[in-house]
Amino acid sequence: MTVQLRFFANFREAVGSKTIERDYEMSTVGDVLRELEAEFDGLAGEILEDGHVRPQVNVLLNGRDVEHEQGVDTAIDEDDTLSIFPPVAGGARE
Repeated sequence: MTVQLRFFANFREAVGSKTIERDYEMSTVGDVLRELEAEFDGLAGEILEDGHVRPQVNVLLNGRDVEHEQGVDTAIDEDDTLSIFPPVAGGARE
């Protein structure tokens, strides 16, 4: 199945593109995230921790946070879009 993947901030830099498409035989968000970490050195260990999405990393499937679904066990279908946001730091300027 074809999945569109969107990356932001330093994850975009690690992949070298804002958006890529991949064909997967996989069925869950976790399967795809593990494959991405294996494919791109800059993503290795940055998305998953102990089999779950790392704290402060946001993964959206078709605009919905997977943590509000079944987490890494959320099913993926043909032509879904997976958006991956790294932790964001910042604060008020004085």
